[in-house]
Amino acid sequence: MLENLKKTICEMNRELPNRRLVSWTSGNVSGRDPETNYAVVKPSGVTFEDLTPEQMVVVDLNGNKVEGGLKPSVDSPTHLYIYRHRPDVHAVVHTHSNYATSFAALGEPIPAVLTAIADEFGGPIPCGPYCQIGEEEIGQAVVEHIGNSIAILLQSHGVFTIGPTPIAALKAAVMVEDVAKTVYLAMLRGKPLEIPPEEVARGHRRYVEKYGQG
Repeated sequence: MLENLKKTICEMNRELPNRRLVSWTSGNVSGRDPETNYAVVKPSGVTFEDLTPEQMVVVDLNGNKVEGGLKPSVDSPTHLYIYRHRPDVHAVVHTHSNYATSFAALGEPIPAVLTAIADEFGGPIPCGPYCQIGEEEIGQAVVEHIGNSIAILLQSHGVFTIGPTPIAALKAAVMVEDVAKTVYLAMLRGKPLEIPPEEVARGHRRYVEKYGQG
């Protein structure tokens, strides 16, 4: 079942190491099917280069396995909590990408000091609190602290991005790491200048309304 979504989620997971967002088996991409409300998640502990669409695991939003021979990712409770509480979200990406996670290690948001941050995220990329790994606490923190952003850092943990499609959530994860690297490098030289909130809002609105061919 959900063969097209399985293929897409497999491809998006395989992109994570290609984009240098993860190491070994850490990190994952999931997607939610709007018709069945089932989610397709990465199997636990399988290296990205070995992933196939057939290995993807289908679960309901309560974590019950619907289809698949392997165990789902240990991060599944986080993804499923987000899906249950954000019906607009159809994909979740989790990474420990280095530059972005360096901000998470300090419990700091990534400030809106670049037009790319204003355009893509509409403001600073927030940092939520530290949470124990394993159950739904991380998902709760994402939902409570992400606000209108499409990305959030969690203290001492990593990055979560959301989107209406898997490719949109993956793009957000790529952009988080890209802007985090630039801000990190700027901070080595001095104090980056924050863009005024009204200009951030204007830039984001223009990006959403006019960028691309849609």
